[in-house]
Amino acid sequence: MMPQFRVALMIRTSAWRGVAAAALLLIGSAGAEAANALATLPRDLSPWGMFTNADIVVQVVMAGLALASLATWTVWLSKTVELRRETARARVALASLETDTTLAALRDTEAQDGVGELIQSAAREAQLSGWNFDDDFKERVALRLERTEAAMSRKIARGTGILATIGAVAPFVGLFGTVWGIMNAFIGISEAHTTNLAVVAPGIAEALLATALGLVAAVPAVVIYNYLVRQIANYRALLGDASAQVLLLVSRDRGRSARLMARAAE
Repeated sequence: MMPQFRVALMIRTSAWRGVAAAALLLIGSAGAEAANALATLPRDLSPWGMFTNADIVVQVVMAGLALASLATWTVWLSKTVELRRETARARVALASLETDTTLAALRDTEAQDGVGELIQSAAREAQLSGWNFDDDFKERVALRLERTEAAMSRKIARGTGILATIGAVAPFVGLFGTVWGIMNAFIGISEAHTTNLAVVAPGIAEALLATALGLVAAVPAVVIYNYLVRQIANYRALLGDASAQVLLLVSRDRGRSARLMARAAE
């Protein structure tokens, strides 16, 4: 019995050693695969490094959002300079309408701003009417001023629509880049056969960078758009004041013309 027991014990010991060796081989192969996967991962997790190692679709999304952000700040700079210049000119021209002047005296003024365009429009109507201030003249001038004011308002607001578009669309474009990047990250996880955080983190970080760029493009666009809308509203108010002053000027000229005709009749 003793020799048989020893033989059985030796067999069992050999079997356990084989199982342990096989387990070690499996662990070693898995570790080697994980090490190979880690070796192929991008180590540069800076914004530029994540951009260069991202999928081509995510790169296109990031580049588009960067261009959108550049367009936002370009529009802000150009429209701010334009609004300040036009507002200053409008205030100077509006002050000239407050003086004791006539439409005939202002008709030779060069139209360098919106108020100048309003004056030239009224003077053009007076010229077409033969400087005859009849009962319908003021109404015709009011129609011309309304059209000119609307044209100047459209001109000063040109370019601000892109800010509204960027503010509304950029977050969703960034979200699309994030979804696409996370899909690729999960595909990489399945191919690497590991859930190691070092394998998962770079792909998810690259995906989340697209969302961050979407917010970076959208938030300033919304803020700048609201700022420009308020400044444009102030400029339109100046144009409305100028239109009222031109109509008052026309009314005064009509009164002067009536008095001159009365004196001539006497």
